[in-house]
Amino acid sequence: MSLRHAVLAALIQGEASGYELTKRFDVGVANFWHSRPQQLYAELTRLHGEGLVRATEVVQESRPTKRLYALTDAGTQALVDFAAGPLRPTNPRDELTVAVQCADVVEPEALLAHLGRRAEEARRKLDALRRTETSILSGRDEGEFVRTTSHLGPYLTCRRGIRYEAETEQWCVWAAGLIRAKRRAAQAS
Repeated sequence: MSLRHAVLAALIQGEASGYELTKRFDVGVANFWHSRPQQLYAELTRLHGEGLVRATEVVQESRPTKRLYALTDAGTQALVDFAAGPLRPTNPRDELTVAVQCADVVEPEALLAHLGRRAEEARRKLDALRRTETSILSGRDEGEFVRTTSHLGPYLTCRRGIRYEAETEQWCVWAAGLIRAKRRAAQAS
């Protein structure tokens, strides 16, 4: 998958400025696709050049002119083609997991610090994702939301992010507990 599909998918929710799209990435798309703002703006320029998004300039009185981006029919078709085509399974690349793989040769304190930071990061992301979920549901239960929404995708990916971050937090706590137990056993012998 390329950034282009993630940007196009984020625009399914409707027109957005580059800044607003960056915020959408921060609270939603980032749980499955990371992008720096510079990459996002460059991709929007490419997508506009290829006719996959349209850009409308909005003159603002006390601020610079802003560009609003929206999917074109060609952009929507590109998403349809992407989703219908073969999707490659992806494997996450995670430096923390590589470091934990080395648990038998590295200092336990360093790993415990990394695990603690990642668990805390997961808790922060969970809080943000749960706020996003509350906003998406807008007071509806899941059943009512599914029956009445025209934007199911953001909810599904938000829930995926919630599950991923919850599992990551649990794994970090569990792994740290085993590293501490191993350290205590080594100190006792």
